[in-house]
Amino acid sequence: MGDKVDFKEKIKNIPGLPGSYQFKNNDGIVIYVGKAKNLKKRVSSYFTGSHDTKTSRLVMNIHDIEYIVTNSELDALLLELNLIKKYNPRYNIMLTDDKTYPYIEITNEKHPTLIVTRNIKKKSRLIFGPYPNVSAARSTVKLLNKVYPLRKCDKLPKQECLYYHMGQCIAPCINKIQEDEYTTITKSIKRFLKGDISETINKLEEYMKNASENLEFERALEYKKTIESIKTTTNKQKINLNDMKDRDIIGFFYNDFLLSIEIFFIRNGKINARHQKLFEYYDDPIKTVENYIAQFYEKEPIPRELFVQRELSTDVLTSFLNTKITKPQKGDKYKLLKLAIFNAEQGLLEKTEIVKRELDRTVLSTEKVGELLNIPIPYRIEAFDNSNLFGEDAVSSMIVFINGVPSRKEYRKFKIKTMNDKASDYHTMKEVIYRRYYRVLMENLERPGLLLVDGGLQQINAAKEIIESLNLSIPIAGLIKNEKHNTSFLMTSNLVKIDIDRTSNVFHLLTRIQDEAHRFAINYHKQVRSKGLFNSELDNIQGIGQKTKELLLKHYKSVNLIKFASLEELKELGLNQKQATNLIKKLKQD
Repeated sequence: MGDKVDFKEKIKNIPGLPGSYQFKNNDGIVIYVGKAKNLKKRVSSYFTGSHDTKTSRLVMNIHDIEYIVTNSELDALLLELNLIKKYNPRYNIMLTDDKTYPYIEITNEKHPTLIVTRNIKKKSRLIFGPYPNVSAARSTVKLLNKVYPLRKCDKLPKQECLYYHMGQCIAPCINKIQEDEYTTITKSIKRFLKGDISETINKLEEYMKNASENLEFERALEYKKTIESIKTTTNKQKINLNDMKDRDIIGFFYNDFLLSIEIFFIRNGKINARHQKLFEYYDDPIKTVENYIAQFYEKEPIPRELFVQRELSTDVLTSFLNTKITKPQKGDKYKLLKLAIFNAEQGLLEKTEIVKRELDRTVLSTEKVGELLNIPIPYRIEAFDNSNLFGEDAVSSMIVFINGVPSRKEYRKFKIKTMNDKASDYHTMKEVIYRRYYRVLMENLERPGLLLVDGGLQQINAAKEIIESLNLSIPIAGLIKNEKHNTSFLMTSNLVKIDIDRTSNVFHLLTRIQDEAHRFAINYHKQVRSKGLFNSELDNIQGIGQKTKELLLKHYKSVNLIKFASLEELKELGLNQKQATNLIKKLKQD
């Protein structure tokens, strides 16, 4: 991808203006996106002074620098967030895998209903939450649906349902409901969801009394337990503040390589839910927290106020989030913030060793693979495995490990097209490597740091021949198994054997990759063979189409079991006389 840029010369020309900068690796892939009030000062800081190990890891992989000047630091933040989404850089924090929290919504419809939703970004919506988990949200909806008779059906039926006769639905399907009736009900639900439980408790007590008078003691006991549960839950975790504002309280704590964030969601005077995140960071920890907050509230509703630690710079965040950001220094508000910080610290202490072990198994082992092969760190590894039965039904699989972890959405299957479905491992490997990397070349897809094949001399030479013919520069290695079919050693593209300590994390990483590639290939091969068997025996039978084949297989589970079916059984299943007769005749011939 070209020679490494002279950073000193490059930095001389970077202006001291706000903007976003992007670091690229040797393949031209963006590995880090940042923002700065002063681009020149910020970028030069990476190449001066000493850095810790993980930041040095980032700097070692920088091959080129690009930047975009913006009008303000706020514009730089917006650009940075967009570029992170676009490139998914290796060294940036990404929230794509973070869970979203469930909320309760009163739908804005002619006949409103209560639903649990995670999609909260649309405007003009009446939502309450977040809830700690979906079970808590659904339980609340279930309770409210018992007490308040809003619509229960997704679509209005032509006649009333059981809920109407139980007194739990107003039945707009048969009744003409006035708007003010809905207004009264939704106001009551809003009061409950905002913390005023008195009206709902009174209703439940009335139901309990009526059930008791009607000698329905089990139902009366159920109402009594529900009332006690509501009172207990509502009185828990009361926050001693003078108002009932919706707030989020954000505390963080970090050590040399990990950063822990704790967010309390304060709703109606109590902690509704909490969010915890622990991750490795590569930039200044304070700037990392600011970036995390900006990304987090792109997905979650922004409350009326945030409490944050005084170390954070909040001018840009305030403009970006368009909400009040407070840095409490004393009193009850500061106690709440300290509680969030304490929980962040506890999370860090509890999970540091677990995270360290996971890093040793994944990222650090990936780095050691690079050292063993004397190549740049292969953060992306693509591994191939072939499968066939005496050369027939030949298939191949490609799996992808990123940072030592499988990226299953990027796995690929290949059905071999050449050699009339009779392929050797050598020719299979050539075809698959060509198909994969011709596409990588044509569509400018991300290239792996290492191409791993399952096998020795033949497979390595096949891969090497194709990669060189495409004029690509991708390191190649083979995973060699011993006579017991266990991973034994690595072989380089120059056919040099590299022994690996069988007790090391590197060995376990390579074994996981090889086993995963083999599993994926075998499963695909089984699918192809079973499909071929099913089609070969049931195809070309007059009157037996695809739907009938699916019906037969679903009922009998296999073609062999269909052979034992009688004419009457097949007709009972839905086949007509002609279909059933033709099927039995064909299977008896086979």
